[in-house]
Amino acid sequence: MRFRFIEEHAGGFEAKRLCSVVGVSTRGLRVFRSRPASRRQRSDLVTLAHIKEQSRLSLGSYGRPRMTEELKEIGLDVGHRRVG
Repeated sequence: MRFRFIEEHAGGFEAKRLCSVVGVSTRGLRVFRSRPASRRQRSDLVTLAHIKEQSRLSLGSYGRPRMTEELKEIGLDVGHRRVG
């Protein structure tokens, strides 16, 4: 969470200064930046791509319950909260 905050505000402030304010090391920030996406993040990206595609195909008329059922039909294990 701290590293994500630094990434979001790095445009307006120097990264080294943000690290000292938040209380993390600059080395930790470098490791965070080079770390690959987690399994959950990759899964979320795939789910989001399917949601956007289904929404586009339905002309934006699908709600959360119907979208959840569509995603389950194509094999994604999702619930209403994750789709929402």
